[in-house]
Amino acid sequence: MSPLHFSFYSAFTFSCLGLAFHRTHLISALLCLESMMLSMFIPLSMWPIENQTPSFTLVPILMLAFSACEAGAGLAMLVASTRTHGSDHLHNLNLLQC
Repeated sequence: MSPLHFSFYSAFTFSCLGLAFHRTHLISALLCLESMMLSMFIPLSMWPIENQTPSFTLVPILMLAFSACEAGAGLAMLVASTRTHGSDHLHNLNLLQC
């Protein structure tokens, strides 16, 4: 495994660990999700260059579009939960209450 691939795998692993262990604030969970998407976007954008396949060049752009939609929805949820609950702590959010 090349050092470049190891750095991508370790970045994804660290962001997964951050999402698993630092779940106190919604903004930290959103940042971990964005770092996971970024650590997947960079290898996907380099993979067609390494393999010289032009058919997969659209995949990183689609992933970036989905990542932008996910970030917008996450920030909308952050603003809505902060307005209704007063903070972005995840333990204040209960999915069973309407």
